[in-house]
Amino acid sequence: MRLVFAFAFGLLFGSGILISGMGNPAKVLNFFDFAGTWDPSLAFVMGGALLVTAIGYRLVFRMRKPLLAQAFSLPTRQDLDIRLLGGSAIFGIGWGLSGFCPGGLIPVLGLGMSGPLLTAAAIAAGIVSARWMIKLNYGGQPAGA
Repeated sequence: MRLVFAFAFGLLFGSGILISGMGNPAKVLNFFDFAGTWDPSLAFVMGGALLVTAIGYRLVFRMRKPLLAQAFSLPTRQDLDIRLLGGSAIFGIGWGLSGFCPGGLIPVLGLGMSGPLLTAAAIAAGIVSARWMIKLNYGGQPAGA
């Protein structure tokens, strides 16, 4: 049953990405082009997503437990460290250069275009590199591995 819900919500998310145009990197990059072809639609998509998320969290946290799990799985750390800040900066730079974030990238991978495939390869290389550096620096596995 969890797989059915995951597929349905993934299909809903991917459809939203494609319908909103966020699978098109030019539309995303135009959001950052204040002096040229600025397109504010990304702000509206993000605002809509924040609204839905805020309502969803309020409804979900009224429940005693999730529908498809034994307990809620929430992060416990609240501190900011160099790994979080550095990773966020690298993510933002990559998003700004390519026009793809992972959420917007996944629905367009099936189109077979080279841009999304190269971006996915770069993200995979970044994940492997980060895990390798964590292992070198900390002598263990990253959390969740």
